[in-house]
Amino acid sequence: MALNPDLKIDEASLITSTLIKKHKAASAEAVDAVELKARAAQLALVLDLAHQAFARQEPAGQIVERLAGRLHELRRDVAPALWQELIPLAQQHRVADYLKQDPFTRWSFEKPRGYSGDATLLDIYYKHSSADEIVASSSELGRAIFAYTSEAASSVAGRERREILARTVDETAARVEDAEVLAIACGHLREAELSKALAAKRLKRWIGLDQDPVSVGTVNRDLAGTAVEAIDGSVRGLLRRAYPLGTFDLVYASGLYDYLPLPVGARLLQRAMELVKPDGEFLFANFSDEITTDGYMETFMDWPLILRSASDMWDIINAAVDKNRVDAEVYYGSNRNIVYGKIRKRGAPA
Repeated sequence: MALNPDLKIDEASLITSTLIKKHKAASAEAVDAVELKARAAQLALVLDLAHQAFARQEPAGQIVERLAGRLHELRRDVAPALWQELIPLAQQHRVADYLKQDPFTRWSFEKPRGYSGDATLLDIYYKHSSADEIVASSSELGRAIFAYTSEAASSVAGRERREILARTVDETAARVEDAEVLAIACGHLREAELSKALAAKRLKRWIGLDQDPVSVGTVNRDLAGTAVEAIDGSVRGLLRRAYPLGTFDLVYASGLYDYLPLPVGARLLQRAMELVKPDGEFLFANFSDEITTDGYMETFMDWPLILRSASDMWDIINAAVDKNRVDAEVYYGSNRNIVYGKIRKRGAPA
C-alpha cells in the first residue's frame, strides 16, 4: 500500500521493511547458489507441511507454533544474506493465504499505515479496544490463529513493555513534583491509559513525539484535557535540534530502537541525554535476539527488526555517554523477549 502522503518517512530510522532490508544487505556476503537451493527446498518442505496441516483443519495455534519454531531454526542456521533470499520465497507460498487471515499477521504484512510496526499494529497485540473491530471482522480461522500470535512470547513482552513504561512514568512522578516526560516515537501512547500519575494529575506535561500525523492526532483526541500533548517530530529532527522541547525528568523510546542502526541509536541517546534534567532518566527498549518468532515476523508479517542482546545495548550506551557522569543499567523483561537500557544523569554533588 502506498504511504500516506502526509507521512514523511525519516530514513534515519528504518521503519519500512524496504529500508531495513537495504540496511541489512549493505554488509551482506555473497550467497552460495548450492546452499541456497538446498535451503529453499528445506523451506518449501516446512511450508508445505504447514499448508497440509491447515487443509486437514488441525488446531491453528499448533500449526503456527510449529511453523514459527521451524522458521526460527532456519533463520538461525543460515547466513543473514541467505535468509534474505529465502524471505520472498516464504511470502509467495500458498500457506500465506491461511496465515493472512490472522488480523495481526495481515495488518503487519499489508501495512495500511505505510510502514512496519505502526501504532494500530501495536493496538492489535495490546488487545486494545480500538482494535476490536479489526479482530472481530476476521474469519474464524483468523481469530484462531490470532489466539496464538497474540499470546506468543514476543506479544506478551510487548504488553509488558506498555506496563513498564506506565510504571516508570508513575515512579518519576512519585520522585519529582510536577514531573515532565517525553516519549519519542510515541505511537498512540497507550501506556498513558495505564498511568496512575496521569489520572491523578500529578504530571506537569507529557509530550509525545511522532512522525506519523495519524498517531499524533489520535493521541491528542483520546487524551484531550490531560497533561499529554502529541507533536509532529522525527529522529532526524531531534538530532538536528529542530524542536524547542525544553528538558524532562524522564525521556523514553519504547519501540524505536528496533529500527535504529547502532550509530544512529548512539547519536539519539546522546541527544536524549541533553533533554534529560539532572537526576532524570532515559529509558529505551529493544526486542531481544532471544525471541523465537523472528522468522515468522520477517516472512509472513514482513516485519523485520534489528534484534539486540544485552551486550548490544551496552554497545549503544558505551558509544554515547561518559559513564563517569551517568548511572546505567541493562535488563531484560520477564520473558527475555525485550531488553531495556536505562541511563540516569547524575545531579550536581551536594
